[in-house]
Amino acid sequence: MARIYARRKGRSGSSALPRSEHPAWAPEPKEVEEMVGKLSKEGFSTAEIGLQLRDSHGIPSVKLATGKAVAAMVRDAGLAPDLPEDLSNLMRKAVRLGEHLESNRKDVHNRRALQLTESKILRLVRYYKRNSVLPDDWKYTLANAKLLVG
Repeated sequence: MARIYARRKGRSGSSALPRSEHPAWAPEPKEVEEMVGKLSKEGFSTAEIGLQLRDSHGIPSVKLATGKAVAAMVRDAGLAPDLPEDLSNLMRKAVRLGEHLESNRKDVHNRRALQLTESKILRLVRYYKRNSVLPDDWKYTLANAKLLVG
């Protein structure tokens, strides 16, 4: 049975250990910053960079190691994309749903999924405009999303 407010089924899983300081066995902060820069130049997204550092290099928390988030380090290096990663992922999903609906006009379930995805996009755009990440005249349309992420 699904949760009332979370829109998904309950799931159990492990969570990260609560840490207050960078462990001594992990790489030094300078090395971590170099790895983040190298991975971002290779074209990895911020989420993929975090996964690579955790799984391949044994860095439990980049923020504990360096004092900055991965996105902030990528932004400081001047390698950040024009659109935030979460917004571009949602726009990519909306484009896929829109293309599906062009060939399957009567698919009402996916029409509803597109409406929900677009409402998430519009909410996120409002947030980013309020925090000056996106310009005030930036508008979302499905046609523009196809151009931006397609």
